[in-house]
Amino acid sequence: MELLLLAASWWIIGFTGAMMPGPVTTLIVTESARRGFIAGPLITIGHVLLELVMVLALFFGLGDLLKQNLVAGAIGLLGGLFLLWMGLDIVRSAWRGQVSLDMTQHARDTGTSANPILAGILTSIANPYWLLWWATVGAAYLITFRAFGLAGVVAFYIGHTLADWVWNNVVAFVVATGRRVMSDRVYRSILIVCGAFLIALSFYFVSSGINFLRG
Repeated sequence: MELLLLAASWWIIGFTGAMMPGPVTTLIVTESARRGFIAGPLITIGHVLLELVMVLALFFGLGDLLKQNLVAGAIGLLGGLFLLWMGLDIVRSAWRGQVSLDMTQHARDTGTSANPILAGILTSIANPYWLLWWATVGAAYLITFRAFGLAGVVAFYIGHTLADWVWNNVVAFVVATGRRVMSDRVYRSILIVCGAFLIALSFYFVSSGINFLRG
């Protein structure tokens, strides 16, 4: 019972990370508008697979390494630059009219051009504060769960990723439902807004990374 209550509290805390606007949420919005609801679960698979790696890494002591200024700074700088590239590419493609809701089948045929599972992994890695959140909040909570042995670690992982599954799929459902009445013009406008958000976020991350490196 104690482990169950602990997992439930961790599930609620998990929403603090899942619901925070960021690259993964932006990706789900843009891809669900184009591909439909299925984009949400596929992107989430990539995200939670990476989180499984993170949980195992924290279990073996990665948290202490991520808290070092040099490492945190490098994460912020490189992640910010990746988000800048991603945001600029989205805005440029939408502005030039190179993307359309009718491109869904083409995206499926080409496969590697827009693999949502891989995209879920890459956008998670590109978010510096995803790593820092895990190095602080995640690492601290894992210590408590480890007292329950393997069952505790499993409950820790399921409790957190359940928050990702719930939130991401809710977002995907809302966006995909609205796709039926969405024109290409509206879709491209959404892309431009999302891309601009990533660009703004990238400057913040790069600035934070530089501060860590100076610190």
